[in-house]
Amino acid sequence: MYGQYGRILKINLSEKKYWSESLQEELYDQYLGGKGIASYLLYELNPPGVDPLHPDNCFIFATGPISGSRIWGSCRYGVFTKSPQTGFYAESYSGGKVPEAIDSTGYDAIVIQGKSAEPTVLSIYPEEVAFHEAGDIWGKETYETEDTVIERYSRSDEGFRKPGAVVIGPAAEKLVCFGVIKNDYWRSAGRTGVGTVLGSKQVKALVFQGDRKRPLYDKEAVNHLAKEIAEEGKDNPGVKGYKTMGTSQLVKIVNMANAFPTRYWSQGTYDKWENISSDTLHQKCDVKPRACLKCFMACGRMTTVKEGRHAGLKLEGPEYETIFAFGGLCMIDSIEEIIYLNDICDRLGMDTITAGNLCAFTIEAYKHGKVEYKIDYGEVDAIAKLLDMIARREGIGDILAQGIKHAAKEWDLEDIAVHVKGMEPAGYDPRVLKGMGLAYATADRGACHLRATFYKPELSGMISPDKIEGKAELFVDFEDRLTLFDTLVLCRFYRDLYPWEILEEIIHALTGIDTSKDALRARATAISTIIRQFNLREGLTPEDEWLPKRLFSKLEKTGHKITSEELAYMLKDYYRLRGWSEAGIPE
Repeated sequence: MYGQYGRILKINLSEKKYWSESLQEELYDQYLGGKGIASYLLYELNPPGVDPLHPDNCFIFATGPISGSRIWGSCRYGVFTKSPQTGFYAESYSGGKVPEAIDSTGYDAIVIQGKSAEPTVLSIYPEEVAFHEAGDIWGKETYETEDTVIERYSRSDEGFRKPGAVVIGPAAEKLVCFGVIKNDYWRSAGRTGVGTVLGSKQVKALVFQGDRKRPLYDKEAVNHLAKEIAEEGKDNPGVKGYKTMGTSQLVKIVNMANAFPTRYWSQGTYDKWENISSDTLHQKCDVKPRACLKCFMACGRMTTVKEGRHAGLKLEGPEYETIFAFGGLCMIDSIEEIIYLNDICDRLGMDTITAGNLCAFTIEAYKHGKVEYKIDYGEVDAIAKLLDMIARREGIGDILAQGIKHAAKEWDLEDIAVHVKGMEPAGYDPRVLKGMGLAYATADRGACHLRATFYKPELSGMISPDKIEGKAELFVDFEDRLTLFDTLVLCRFYRDLYPWEILEEIIHALTGIDTSKDALRARATAISTIIRQFNLREGLTPEDEWLPKRLFSKLEKTGHKITSEELAYMLKDYYRLRGWSEAGIPE
């Protein structure tokens, strides 16, 4: 099929062997690529019930039919495994420049199995995999690791493009359950503990380099679409907003909607939000827009702190989710201090959403007399120290390193712990944005905001946040379209520029397959179904698809709430639209 390489790479770390395999064309027709092919492989290759940190848990890199093309938003890769954070399906995505290097090796997916006997760096090329002993960089922080492996393992073969590396930090090495994968310094495949699975396999880094390019069905049509999209994007308000302010613009928007989670999910606005807003970020720091390859949005913020104790600190960010996690949940009212905590997490290789949630949860634990570690809202240095303790698994950090479910049980605070399936929500309170309650409850990987990005239609007025009837129908439409984004693999922020009709044109130009909306939705359904079957096999129950007790209590000050009846209605509707039983089982 056009848009595919027609082969996958398998690597056995235990035996230091590798080989390529072909997949049947029917699989590409059914699952397209990216998330679809990777989810199929994970379901087929993973032993049922395998421990996420066992060598038999597969780790899969995937790019998609759009990778390497001129289509805007196409420079992304996905990783897929069983999550050490939730025990269920794991997926995470990252952008930057590295995705093109991964794709240039000429594989639709790279499956890593087994466990190395010693710390290892893998170099992956179109026809070769090299295994490098990495004991001298085991324990190094992410920035240094990336520089080291690029310098050591770059090749100058004729036609080879620039290499790209993905790395883990000390947190993933120590098997902290929410370790991330880093690339291009500040880009992250950041949720569900995907980096931790690499840590369990003793893979410190992977370097990718090659000269391959996917065959396209209609290259001229692809190029024409790219030109049209760029022309439309010039005057698009959403594009201008991302380029001017990045995701930090959401701090104001979500606070104005009373949906900004604050003081560990007890309030919906932070009275000092202006101190951590996009305007303040751009006033107090030197900020320049920064884009992935093949992107005209440039939502990234290349930020340098100008003054104060962190003067000169430089990173790409902070993103909205990091600002919410430390600024809202932990009530830190300085954008420079949030940048400081962001940098700690990046260097150690930890997910900032989970890290911020756990720090705020620890503050509540201290207030409830459950821990002796002295910490309070707004105390930056105590939070910074706690982050280091988590990454090194010292003291109470060892408890938190095992995740929110473990910590809540250990401290007898399960009634206030906020998570779904063991993963904490992002910065959109479902007591206000009720569709996000459905999103958190049903997302395959835990309390996820990205599978349908349903905060967008609720915040923009496309559908009322309070509306319950008909909400699941719009949610499924968003979820199906964005599932296809992940099969390509395509950036979420192009959702407004790629409605169904444009997506149909893009996929047909890339692959040549039937791309009617019905045909594409059938493929999205097939992908959703096999992931559902994976989770059911791993023990998913109806109780796992429910909001935590704390989120059914009223928000302080505003009184906003979501009721169990409202969530149950949306869930029932969602399962019906998916063609599943009332217990959420495919029929």
